[in-house]
This record gives sequence, structure tokens and C-alpha cells, in this order.
Amino acid sequence: MTDDENQAAAEGLAKRLRLLMDVVEAESGTEPTYAQIAGFLKERGVSLSRSRWMYMVNGHRYVQDPAVFDGLATFFEVDSEFLAGDDTATPEKVSAQLDLVRSMRAAKVKSYAARTLGDISPEALHAITKFLDEEMTPTPER
Repeated sequence: MTDDENQAAAEGLAKRLRLLMDVVEAESGTEPTYAQIAGFLKERGVSLSRSRWMYMVNGHRYVQDPAVFDGLATFFEVDSEFLAGDDTATPEKVSAQLDLVRSMRAAKVKSYAARTLGDISPEALHAITKFLDEEMTPTPER
């Protein structure tokens, strides 16, 4: 694997992990912590150091560890092939939660904009809301 391929694989894994963390947050209301994930893995005999987790979730280094992938797949309730980056489709559970995650993020941005901008005209607020709705709508190329 070339350096560029290795970096692309690391970034792909990070993207999938963040996506799964977003799904858990949408379902439970809180993002899973390193301690929760590491504890879950430890119960299954798999060790995950904080630094390794940070490498994985931030895309700094590609980690190829089937035991870690299997444990994380169990934690996130997806196939380990999804984490490994095989050409499998996004799990249905994840796809189903994406719209909710997008809506939640758009709502946070709208709320922040309304609070920050203060006395803004209703027309301007409507235009901002319309723009955010369009940006958060999934498109085929995203």
C-alpha cells in the first residue's frame, strides 16, 4: 500500500467511525466516549489504547486490526467489513439515521444563527433557514 493509499484508507476509516458515532449520538442523545468503547472492547478481550483510538477516529494512521474491527463492529452494531472499508453498502441502520443527524445539525446551526444574529429581519432569517435546509439536504454526490 502506498503512502497515499494508506492515508486515504485512514481517512475513510475515520469518516466511517465518525458516522457511526453520530448515529449512536442520534439514538442515545450522547456521543460514545473512548472509555465506553475501550471498556466494551476490553470485556471482549480486545485492547484499544487511547492513542490508537485517536489515530483511527482522526484519520492520522490506518489501523488494520481484525480484532479491533470486529469489536467496534459489535459495539456499533454493523458488519466489520463496513469498518474495514470493503466495497459494502452503508448499513441500513446507518443510512436510516443520517437524515436525523443532518436535521439535528441543521437545527443547531439555525438556533445558533438566530441567537447570534439577534435582531435580524424575518426575511433574512427565512433566507438563512432556506439556505441551511438546502445545504443539509442529501444529494447523490455527497
